[in-house]
Amino acid sequence: MTPPLLSITGKKNSGKTTLVVRLAAALSERGVRVMTIKHGSHTFNMDPVNTDTYRHYHEGKAERVAMISPDKFALVAHWEKPLTPQEIAARFMADADLVLCEGFKATDLPKVEIFRRAAHDAPLFDAALSNASAWKAMVSDGAMPGLPFPVFRLDQDGWLDELVAWVERHFLPNRS
Repeated sequence: MTPPLLSITGKKNSGKTTLVVRLAAALSERGVRVMTIKHGSHTFNMDPVNTDTYRHYHEGKAERVAMISPDKFALVAHWEKPLTPQEIAARFMADADLVLCEGFKATDLPKVEIFRRAAHDAPLFDAALSNASAWKAMVSDGAMPGLPFPVFRLDQDGWLDELVAWVERHFLPNRS
C-alpha cells in the first residue's frame, strides 16, 4: 500500500529542506509517522571509499548493500531505471502516515511550493504548466494574490501551525 505523498518544491535555495524539516518535525510532534524522500539531480555517496560497504557495492558488485547498526539501517542499491517516489514509498515506506518528498517539481505529486522573494523573482508555479493542478498550496514571504490555492505566509505568526493543520486535513483525513 502506498501512503499519501506530498512534495515540497521550489527553486534552488528557496528553503525546501528547511520547510521539509520543520514540517516533518511539527507533524511528528503530533504523532504523525513521517518519512521523507529527497530528490537529487546527481549521484551521491553514502559509503565512503575503503569502507566495507563501499567494497561490497563497488568491488563485489552487490546489487544491494544494507548497513545495519544498533540504531540505524541504510540500503544502497543499483537500479537500471529510477523508481518513482510512489514506487519507493510503496516498497520501503508503506508504514508511513505521510511521505514528504523534497523536489520532484516535474511530477504530478501534490505540491506545496516554497517561494521567497529574497531568493527569486517568481515562483515555479505557472497556471500554464502541464502539471499546474498538482500545486495545492504555497508558502511565501509575502502576499500572493490570485493563486487558486492557499498561501501560508512566512511573515505571519502561526504559519507553520496553519500549514500542519492544512496538511492533516488534506492528506491525513482518516487519522484519528
